[in-house]
Amino acid sequence: MPATINCDVAIVGGGLAGGLIALALRRRRPDVDVRIVEGGSRIGGNHLWSFFASDVAPADRWLTAPLICHGWRSYDVAFPTVSRTLRTGYYSIESRRFDQVVRGDLPEQAVMTRREVAEVTPTTILLADGDRIEAKGVIDCRGPGDLSMLDCGWQKFYGRELELRGEHHLERPVVMDATVEQLDGYRFLYALPFSTTGVFAEDTYYSDTPDLDPVLLGSRLDAYAEGRGWKVDRVVREEGGVLPVVMGGSFEAYWRAGGEKVAKAGSRAGLFHPLTSYTLPDAVRTATLVAAASDLGGAALHNLMHDFARSTWRRRHFYRMLAAMLFKAAEPEERYRVLQRFYRLDPQLIGRFYAGHSTLLDRLRVVSGKPPVPVGRALSAIRESYR
Repeated sequence: MPATINCDVAIVGGGLAGGLIALALRRRRPDVDVRIVEGGSRIGGNHLWSFFASDVAPADRWLTAPLICHGWRSYDVAFPTVSRTLRTGYYSIESRRFDQVVRGDLPEQAVMTRREVAEVTPTTILLADGDRIEAKGVIDCRGPGDLSMLDCGWQKFYGRELELRGEHHLERPVVMDATVEQLDGYRFLYALPFSTTGVFAEDTYYSDTPDLDPVLLGSRLDAYAEGRGWKVDRVVREEGGVLPVVMGGSFEAYWRAGGEKVAKAGSRAGLFHPLTSYTLPDAVRTATLVAAASDLGGAALHNLMHDFARSTWRRRHFYRMLAAMLFKAAEPEERYRVLQRFYRLDPQLIGRFYAGHSTLLDRLRVVSGKPPVPVGRALSAIRESYR
């Protein structure tokens, strides 16, 4: 017989956004009965999230601190004419740790994995097996909505966690190594030293198409490892994905396409950095916002999430404009020049940029001087970003 489950807040989707909301509610509002519904076998799936120290406000670090698996005090970037070490903290969260913390904090019955969702309303979730969740409020965190409502380029990546037969000799993360051959748009390698012989390496592209070929990218990772003199003992884990880089579109159309009256968070709410595709800073802000809400009913949660996502979208036109310049003004093989120029700037400006908090002076500094793309095409891309 199908069962009916009653609770205060039901979260659909156990990725980063959904898991953080559940954690924040549990830690700040332990009296609130929460359910988190995930189709996969564990919360967070198979993923690695990394972020800069400046991405999370000091007042919100109580939420991320228990999740961090690796941390460094600085990181490197490398381009054909710029190589630099930035003295900024950098951290990584592994999905295995994320799953452990969420399960450890929430009551056993609150974490509902391997459950397929058939229908979502502002106050109910109908599961494919016929079970039903009745909640005061539902938040949909199931990943991107209808991206056809947005004007997108694509950031695609394929990475492997490697155990080597010798040391990798990396002192700190290499967040961008764009000295590699530029293929399929702007390409860079990313490497995180987890231990003296453990490293996570990822091949990333800012591409015009969302096509992802793990076999091809795997062969390029093999070549990168060989070029660094790494002898791979085994592949511990691998992951790949495709993320939107947003140049324009209609926020309201995107929101409605994901369920007009249902509260949404994460990528489904458009809460990610338009140019970097970063989701963690917004996911933390969203989780703390929900945990502080006085009304957790379906209508109130919808209005709270919609207004927060809409105001965030409006503040980020500058980043969508830069994304348009990157994709529409620069030839694919020349896109690296935009990032190469950017990484000559002040480290604090770079930090505010990634956090989505660029000041007016920051913005003027980013666009001042001769652009690293043809001026006419840059102006055309800027005009298109306002449509």
